[in-house]
Amino acid sequence: MKKRFKTWLLISLVVILGISMFGCSQPAETPAAEEPSSEPAAPAESSEPIRIGFFAPVTGAAASDGKSATQSAELAVKLINDGGGINGRPVELVKYDDGLDTKQAVNIAQKLTTKDNVVAVVSGSYSGPTRVAAPIFQEAGMPMLSAYAIHPDVTGSGDFVFSQSFSGAVQGRAGGVVAVDMLGAKRISILAVDIDFGKTLSEAFTAYVEANGAEIVSVDTFGMPESEFSPVLTKIKETVKPDLLYIACYPSHGTEIARQSKRLGLDVQILGTEGIDSYQFLEVAKEDAEGVIITTNMNRDSESDAVKDYIAGYKAAYNMLPDMVGASTYDAFETLFKVIAEVGTEPVAMRDAIKELKDFETVTGKLIEYAPSRVAVKPVQIQIVKDGEFHYYNEITDDAIIRD
Repeated sequence: MKKRFKTWLLISLVVILGISMFGCSQPAETPAAEEPSSEPAAPAESSEPIRIGFFAPVTGAAASDGKSATQSAELAVKLINDGGGINGRPVELVKYDDGLDTKQAVNIAQKLTTKDNVVAVVSGSYSGPTRVAAPIFQEAGMPMLSAYAIHPDVTGSGDFVFSQSFSGAVQGRAGGVVAVDMLGAKRISILAVDIDFGKTLSEAFTAYVEANGAEIVSVDTFGMPESEFSPVLTKIKETVKPDLLYIACYPSHGTEIARQSKRLGLDVQILGTEGIDSYQFLEVAKEDAEGVIITTNMNRDSESDAVKDYIAGYKAAYNMLPDMVGASTYDAFETLFKVIAEVGTEPVAMRDAIKELKDFETVTGKLIEYAPSRVAVKPVQIQIVKDGEFHYYNEITDDAIIRD
C-alpha cells in the first residue's frame, strides 16, 4: 500500500512538472513586422549656417562697382535671414576684396574651395578676376555664379560655372541694334578700354553694325588708369566726324568722356554699355550725362514688384539708388537661395537645379533660361539718362540677339 502511494505521488509530480515546463516554453506573442517604407529618409534637420562665398573689387580702380556689388550681396543675405533663412538655416556671407587683381582672385578662390566651408560662390567682380577664379571652382566641383562678368571664358571653364547676366557678344549685338536700327547711325566711332570687357563688346558691336549697313570710322583704345580723353575726342570732333560714339568702358572713364565731350563741344550721341550703369557715373558726370544711352540689364521703370522692392530696400539700407552691378549680384544670390531651398547644398544637385531654371523673375528681368553655355538668356534693357537718372528707352527681346 505504501509502495503504491509513492508510485502514484511520483507520477503526479512528473505530470505537474511537465505541465509547468510546457507553459513556460510558449513563445511570447510579437507584433507583425512593418512593411519597409519606399520613401527616402528625411535629412536630419540642421541649424548650421549655409556659407556662401563672395568676392568683389572693393578697393582699386573698380571700387565703386565693388561697393555696389558688396552692398547688394549683404542686402540679399540680410533679407533672407530676416525671413527665417533657408529652410530654417541662416545664411552666412564669406566675402573677400579682390582689388581687381587676378593673382588675388586666384588666392581667394583657393581659400574658398579649401578652407572656408562654403557651398557655392558668387563673383561680384569683372571678367579678369572672374575668369581666372572660375577654373578653380570648376575643379573643386563647386557652383559659381558670375554676377556680371561678360567674357566667354568665364562659363567656358565648365559645367559648375554660370553667368547671371548675358554675354558680351549679346550686349555688343544689342548695342549694334540700338545704334543702327533705333538711332539710324551710319558713321560710328568706338572708344574702348583695352581689357577683356572693352574688346569683347567692341568686336560684337562692330560685327553687327558692319553687317547692317553702318561704318566704323575710327577705333581708339585706352588703359584702365586713363582719365584724359581730350586729344582723341578732339580728333573725333574735327577729323572723324561720326554721328555716334560707342563707348565700352567703366564709370570713371565714361564720366570723363561725357564731361570732356561737352567741354569740347562734341555734339554727338553717346551710346554706352552696362560698364557705366553706375551711381558714380550719374553723381560725377551730372548734367553732362544727360541723353547718354546705354545697354544694360536693369529697367528702373519696371512695373515688377521684385524690381520695385529691390530699389526701395536698397535705397532704405544705403541712402542711394542701386545700379546694374548691384542688381546682378542680388539676382545671383536670389538664384542660389531658390535652388538651395529646393534641393539642398549637395553640389551636383545645385548645379543641375540652376541649369534647369526657367522663367525665373529676377530684378534684372525674367531669366528665360540658361543657354547651353550656362549664360543667362534674358531681354536686354536700353536706358537713357533723364534728369540725372536712368530711365526706360527700349527693350530688346529678339531671340537672334539675346541668345549666344
